[in-house]
Amino acid sequence: MVDAPDLAELERRALERGPAYGEGAHIVCDNLVRIYKSEGIEVVALQGLDLLVDPGELIAVVGASGSGKSTLLNILSGLDVPTAGVARVAGSDLLTMSAKERLAFRREQVGFIWQQTARNLLPYLTAAQNVELPMRFAGRSRRERATRAADLLGMLGVGDCAGRRPAELSGGQQQRVAIAVAVANEPHVVLADEPTGELDTATATEVFAAFRRVNQEFGTTMVIVTHDAGVSERVDRTVGIRDGRTSSEVRRRDADDGTRTAEEYAVLDRAGRVQLPRGFTEALDMRERVRLALEDDHVGVWPDRPREEDA
Repeated sequence: MVDAPDLAELERRALERGPAYGEGAHIVCDNLVRIYKSEGIEVVALQGLDLLVDPGELIAVVGASGSGKSTLLNILSGLDVPTAGVARVAGSDLLTMSAKERLAFRREQVGFIWQQTARNLLPYLTAAQNVELPMRFAGRSRRERATRAADLLGMLGVGDCAGRRPAELSGGQQQRVAIAVAVANEPHVVLADEPTGELDTATATEVFAAFRRVNQEFGTTMVIVTHDAGVSERVDRTVGIRDGRTSSEVRRRDADDGTRTAEEYAVLDRAGRVQLPRGFTEALDMRERVRLALEDDHVGVWPDRPREEDA
């Protein structure tokens, strides 16, 4: 069990940032907290998480089991409600919206894709009917639904599967149809929880290519939670979560010579906290505390061992 954070203090810090924090971002998380209570025990799934995602970004979120990844995705999709802090998606405040507003938000503003391929599609409907269903709830005409469903399935390479039911599709085909369902109502944001977790490497590559296609064609903001290194290495930004907070980022850029470079960053929060990557601390046997030194252009961090000049 983790000690619960001071909720009043987190709210005060969020107010200090003011409404301009994250202005223009499609996803804003500021000191986001989610506490679950069960049989008198409090479990802190998110403890002051900060995250900004710009419109049109395609990012991956990684972290160990229990780090808070799925909780974050459930909150951003409107499936769960934060305990404290700020969570905004496409301008919608997820902490204050009513049940009716939350339902409309889930139908119109976000698309969601589960890891379990069978969970994304209704088994008794064809691929085309599955894609048309959210548009039907949104009140679109029959012609408009049929046209957009055909266009989306064709764009994602499963146009020939329009008349098949999920049981007649492979796992990769099901997930590409699920992507079409998720973007049918032209949401601002698409969230995916381990969408390639049940697929082999080659099929996972095809599914990620479908995500990339939608991102580029429609400019849809996408957040993909994944354990698949093949997915996380293909995006421009990978955000690491550890113990309910954003801990690190890897940013990738294409160089002029055609090579792709990657730089790893630690996330610095307003309290000055930095989570050093576990690989770094283990390699240098860093425990409990570290020595610091402020230099002209950097901060030095060393294991808490006697320095040579002290020996």
